Amino acid sequence: METFGWATLAPEILLLAAACVIALVDLRVTDTRRTLTYALTLLTLGAAAVVAGWQASSGATQYGFSNMVVNDPMGNWLKCFGSVAMMVTLVYGRPYAADRDMMRGGELFTLGMFALLGMFIMISGNNFLVLYLGLELLTLSSYALVALRRDHATATEAAMKYFVLGAMASGFLLYGLSMMYGATGSLDIPQVLKAVSTGQIRHQVLVFGLVFIVAGLAFKLGVAPFHMWVPDVYQGAPTAVTLIIGGATKLAAFAIMLRLLVEGLLPLAVDWQQMLAVLSVASLLVGNLAAIAQTNFKRLLAYSTISQMAFVLLGLMSGVVNGSAAGAFNAYSSAMFYVVTYVLTTLAAFGVILMLAKEGFESEEIADLAGLGRRSPLGAAVLAVCMFSMAGLPPLVGFYAKLAVLQALVTSGLAYGVALAVFAVVMSLIGAFYYIRIVKVMYFDAGVPGVAASAPFDVRTVLAINGAAVLVLGILPSGLMALCARAIIGTLGN
Repeated sequence: METFGWATLAPEILLLAAACVIALVDLRVTDTRRTLTYALTLLTLGAAAVVAGWQASSGATQYGFSNMVVNDPMGNWLKCFGSVAMMVTLVYGRPYAADRDMMRGGELFTLGMFALLGMFIMISGNNFLVLYLGLELLTLSSYALVALRRDHATATEAAMKYFVLGAMASGFLLYGLSMMYGATGSLDIPQVLKAVSTGQIRHQVLVFGLVFIVAGLAFKLGVAPFHMWVPDVYQGAPTAVTLIIGGATKLAAFAIMLRLLVEGLLPLAVDWQQMLAVLSVASLLVGNLAAIAQTNFKRLLAYSTISQMAFVLLGLMSGVVNGSAAGAFNAYSSAMFYVVTYVLTTLAAFGVILMLAKEGFESEEIADLAGLGRRSPLGAAVLAVCMFSMAGLPPLVGFYAKLAVLQALVTSGLAYGVALAVFAVVMSLIGAFYYIRIVKVMYFDAGVPGVAASAPFDVRTVLAINGAAVLVLGILPSGLMALCARAIIGTLGN
């Protein structure tokens, strides 16, 4: 075990220092579009991605600050992907925010960086308190971002709902972690694993704490029956903020689930895998059936997120069978691949909504997409690729992601693995209806007269690259899948 100090948190330190400096610099910026603040933020996020990617490529695992933080391949790649996702989000969201008077200050950029810092801390946490501090930094920044349009009643209402339900979920998680601390006598994840592995702690006490931990994590991931905040916040928040909440944060949610459940509570896998199975079934059912009835596109994507996250749970619950972790690397790398590709697809889908939105026109109803194939061939093509990918149609990356998770589930040897896989496929077929309906509206319904589709050059360029990545990674998925496999092996192998 290598122990390092400040170098272990190099991306976090870079992000924190830059966020503070940019917040001060922004006080002197008079440009209403915050061009300097925007450029410095993108430069910072790009530097953080490079540092995290460079550390990930070394394949080393380092511990720092009395082993309270860990710097490993999985964490570094997730930080790299998270930084890129936040960069893309801000490129898409800047014109939208400028049109809605959300850039009177640089809060969108500084709060976005602090939210990303919270994600980084969640990903690096090797201690219950560190994980919780990262989670709270992310959620507090998210509350402020949702309420950024202070004169917009819907956004304020969404922020209040998010705050109240988020506080309740944080309480669940904190109570579960305190139960684990009381039972094991340690806050460090490796020490908790050792204590649980001895088998000397009463199983009932551990399961009691585990239930609250899983409930708190399920809320942060946005899966049923802890999904009540997702549709309201997705619809009510400014679309640029919705993309922050629905994009990069899923990478951090995956990381904290892996840290707590796999690295800390693996001996209790038989218990938490059953909980994840129930959550995945409920999410597939609620997400796909509720999405059919939606007329608001952002709300439809919210229910789509609930069903998509069910596949991440299916991957996480396929790693341990009858005490054997032989299939763990395959299962967890499939789940990581799924969440990374989901974020990539979500960025492009919301990017199209942001590109179409104009001052006084949100373009978030499904009917607003009518005739998009003629008004904006690029936007329609990218959104069609995203919808087909989310539906799981080949040769797009969503198909391979679903296939990888289902393959891990079926070959895991779980008694109910095949039944769950069949149920997931049936629910995905139902879900294909509302995805394909979007494509039908874009290309075959009459357009809305007088609504032109245009966007700045940087938005169109990034959107084209984003859409192409969804297609290319579906045709050539082996590189990203191998990267995820190496990251999981490099992390859990230690």
